[in-house]
Amino acid sequence: MTQRSNALPPLAALTTPTLTWNDGAPHATAFDDIYFTRGDGRAETEHVFLGANHLPERFAAWEATRPFLIGETGFGTGLNMLCAWACFEQHAPSSARLHLLSTEKFPLALGALEQALASWPSLATYAQALCAQWPAAVSGIHRLHLTERVTLDLHFGDTTERLEQLDGQVDAWFLDGFAPSKNPDMWQPELFNAMAARSRPGATFATFTCAGIVKRGLKAAGFNWKKVPGYGRKREMLAGSIETPPADQRRQATPWFTPPPAAPAKHVVIVGAGLAGSSVAAALSRRGIKVTVVEREAPGAGGSGNRQGALYVKLAAETNHQSRVYLAGLLYSQRWLAQQHANQSLWQPCGVVQLASSDKEARRQQRFIEQHPLPGEVVTAMENPALTETAAITINASHGLYYPQAGWVRPKALCEHLLSQPGVSMQQGEVSSLTQRENGWQLNLADGSTLEADQVVIASAHLANRFAQTAELPLQSVRGQISELTLPDEVEGPKRVICAGGYVAPALDAVLTFGASFVPNNATTDVTADDHQRNIDELRQTLPALVAELEQAGIELSPENLQGRAAVRAASPDKTPYAGPVPVAEAWRADYSLLSKDATRVAEIPGRHYPGLWISTAHGSRGFASAPLCAEVIASRICDEPMPLEAPLVDHLHPGRRIISGIIRGENA
Repeated sequence: MTQRSNALPPLAALTTPTLTWNDGAPHATAFDDIYFTRGDGRAETEHVFLGANHLPERFAAWEATRPFLIGETGFGTGLNMLCAWACFEQHAPSSARLHLLSTEKFPLALGALEQALASWPSLATYAQALCAQWPAAVSGIHRLHLTERVTLDLHFGDTTERLEQLDGQVDAWFLDGFAPSKNPDMWQPELFNAMAARSRPGATFATFTCAGIVKRGLKAAGFNWKKVPGYGRKREMLAGSIETPPADQRRQATPWFTPPPAAPAKHVVIVGAGLAGSSVAAALSRRGIKVTVVEREAPGAGGSGNRQGALYVKLAAETNHQSRVYLAGLLYSQRWLAQQHANQSLWQPCGVVQLASSDKEARRQQRFIEQHPLPGEVVTAMENPALTETAAITINASHGLYYPQAGWVRPKALCEHLLSQPGVSMQQGEVSSLTQRENGWQLNLADGSTLEADQVVIASAHLANRFAQTAELPLQSVRGQISELTLPDEVEGPKRVICAGGYVAPALDAVLTFGASFVPNNATTDVTADDHQRNIDELRQTLPALVAELEQAGIELSPENLQGRAAVRAASPDKTPYAGPVPVAEAWRADYSLLSKDATRVAEIPGRHYPGLWISTAHGSRGFASAPLCAEVIASRICDEPMPLEAPLVDHLHPGRRIISGIIRGENA
């Protein structure tokens, strides 16, 4: 087994397949093969994949707190996964959870998916939930919360590459895909090796084929197989299991990022009730875990307390791990926000126009588009007059990017909504210190009271490193002030969020919100005239036509005529959030001290972490695109689930990354 590389395949749009249709059944032109048999496709799926993996019996007996995980090589129309979901609903106890994971290199367009699944009226409810969240054809992992108990991770890209980057372990495999004779590129030894390395002990598999390349590949990877009766005219198929999966060799190069052993959590305390904390609370609530959130003031009292906030990203021209995290977060947040409130009172996907305010920025945006040919439903490059037409307000900039499914959020209302989920309770107080106990943690509050918890998540923004256990995680305070102006009746303002040096949101209740100032190393929260003036100057540069319209209506843009709010954001030195387990910094420096002399001298010692202590912070000004997905990272790790990001991206978020880079640079040696 080769060591895992931090390299990921190019970030790009994937090709949707060319299809022909025969009585409602899709046929893939490129592979000259069918997705399912029109007459009895569901019965075939139930025989081949559900029956041979013994899923009805296993679901009925499932009592683990973690979800049962099914892995599939080739999502296709989703028929296999929808049948597994229906089987789970029929047989599993009400406390059980199901996690579905499927790879797909050529995802269907939404219309084709809907047309294909219309062949199965008995699965209409399941198909509707899937189609409502069907993601854009972008390489990467797309997490869909189908119900409170059922989650689907779509891994778009080459199947073997996807499984090699998977951070998770599978209970049952659906080894599907077009027939080996039609699609030989998939049925290779590397695929079976990746399956074996991502299997739990005793994981089963089933596949429709008995081809020799499959039997040899499975055996070489460690799977036991046997021929069992096939379905219909196919006399035989394969089924089997792997009792002792191979050790995961991927951590040899980065042992410090080895995740801590999974430990059950019945009660988790979260410190901080902003977006980061409330997102984790909702993620744990969905998994049936009791949560107590401790907050000094009130939900959204800090950086998450503004009237409006923009869901946006600024991606690097050259692909890097940070941009991948933020793009995955943007796409996840769009689906996640849509589920939080059906009537969209918490957010509006009005679209975001990101202006190039200089020739240099225009060139950077052009390089980004050239190197990231993403679908138009994700982002489109535009020039005037299309920019002005799309923004529905006069734009002076000649170039820009348009994110049609992004928009603006009501942060404080969103936090309050997330904290109202079942099993989540709020307690006002200030946590002064944390004490590790034999079976968990004691939180010591400033008023002398204490709280007990199995596990703790620190999500208190720029104050997150005030505890002894987190003191060595570098954080920067960044002051930000927004300005608010009540619009006269004759001025509507922009219909989209307009971003440049700052942002301007569509008016909410006739109040225009714009800003925000950016003052590093400043933790003050007084509203100042200087910051109002900065915001006014930025508004004049970004939307001079709007300013002229306001002045024509008799509105004087001056600090004295504005309301506002200032808050403090937290940023890390590399501008990527911290999301994951808290490392024991002293132990890391001792265990990996040789890195300071030779960065290739890697001690084979798993990274030591404080048991059951987690952190989500440093989300800066892009928290709507990072905090919800980071909450999934933490909740998934706590609950022994597959990660919603590729393994290198999970490592990129790890709070210990700065410790390792510091050792390599010889700091604090």
